[in-house]
Amino acid sequence: MSDAIKGNILTPEGWVHGEIAFGDRIAAIRGRGADPALNQDVYILPGFIDLHVHGGGGRDVMEGGDAVRTIAAVHAKHGTTSMLATTMTAPPEDIDLALKGIGAAAAQRGKGEARVLGAHLEGPFINSGKLGAQPPFARSAKLADVRKLEELAPLKLITVAPEIAGHLELVRELSDAGMRVQIGHTLGSYEDGVAALNHGAHGFTHLFNAMTGLHHREPGMVGAALAHARYAELIPDLLHVHPGAIRTALRCIPHLYCVTDSTSATGMPDGEYMLGRHTVMKCMGGVRLPDGTLAGSTLTMDQALRNLVGLGLTLADASARVSTYAADYLGLPERGRLAAGACADLVVLDRDLNLQAVYIEGELL
Repeated sequence: MSDAIKGNILTPEGWVHGEIAFGDRIAAIRGRGADPALNQDVYILPGFIDLHVHGGGGRDVMEGGDAVRTIAAVHAKHGTTSMLATTMTAPPEDIDLALKGIGAAAAQRGKGEARVLGAHLEGPFINSGKLGAQPPFARSAKLADVRKLEELAPLKLITVAPEIAGHLELVRELSDAGMRVQIGHTLGSYEDGVAALNHGAHGFTHLFNAMTGLHHREPGMVGAALAHARYAELIPDLLHVHPGAIRTALRCIPHLYCVTDSTSATGMPDGEYMLGRHTVMKCMGGVRLPDGTLAGSTLTMDQALRNLVGLGLTLADASARVSTYAADYLGLPERGRLAAGACADLVVLDRDLNLQAVYIEGELL
């Protein structure tokens, strides 16, 4: 069974005005290069890829069980075709419960769900002095600890504070084992960041947030990212990071990509929700702890795309930052691009960038 849709198709070589044919994978793209500004047809982009998802639809990844499936379905409705379910810092039994749920969802995609690629282990191997909205269960780790967790779910990303004793060696061991290591929730210095990158760290978790900032005599972890990183994730909800800081990062980090860091409050009315063991409040578009600390977001990837375009990025550039770069970061050449042989993950948007259709591995939501 195959489908075909027509419009302005964003390919790795640029825009094509024509038709894309697909089953569960893209069979062919037929047409010719054309500036999409010269017609009023829809835009057809690669499906969005979100590597930092805590929740949605009132459900939290840390609940375990079928929570991840509900979350994957909520985000699919906003154009996310694949994602990493993300843990919180928590006691070992809570993390085990969450990873079992992630493992089950990753083993088989359900109808109407985004593809769960695996887990982003955001905690607990972070600095207790830079928890942000994480509960106070941070601890150090050894490779054997991570290997045990890997038995429960595919660990695709691991956030580590490299300044913790033993963690620099852990970064090297994890990287050598083929895992992507990100620097985050850290009190580390510029020098700590550079050392972690030299030991195999690949990126930075929600750049600017929960890390030492940039000062001209103490560049901090932000300085290490801006000076040396090829990849970093950033939350473009315009609450977590000022537009000026986003523009700075865009000029410095060639493959800066966007995540939602979304919580159970995503897609839900204002009120109280759970984020791991924390109770958080959704109000006025944000999610906060009782003391006012930002605690994740209610961002969706379609809104992230619109926010980037609103900051002045071209649609093609914005698309890369909500899709292609994340796929490249995880080493997934079959996702994040519209090309023959790639997974048929795509979104159709109108001229105002509102979603018209979402296809996940050929399935129309």
